[in-house]
Amino acid sequence: MSDLQKEVSDLERKSATAARLFDIRLIIGGLFTLYGVIVTIAGLTASDADLEKAEDININLWTGLGMLALGLFFLAWLKLRPASAPEPEE
Repeated sequence: MSDLQKEVSDLERKSATAARLFDIRLIIGGLFTLYGVIVTIAGLTASDADLEKAEDININLWTGLGMLALGLFFLAWLKLRPASAPEPEE
């Protein structure tokens, strides 16, 4: 392989790595999962006064579980269909 081909191959590899690293699904999935865990814990530790204000519906628990499910969905989507760098034009 010539030096030019090696350089192009190296740039394509770096481009594919950058595409996977900055995939928006990773950011959204990670944040929703993190916040989902935090809100779920807040829902599990809710006091009777908090539940009374919300008419005995544990809003934090249900919202946290929903956020956790959405975050895990995004992370599973990323794992099952990873991003690939666009093919270079010749």
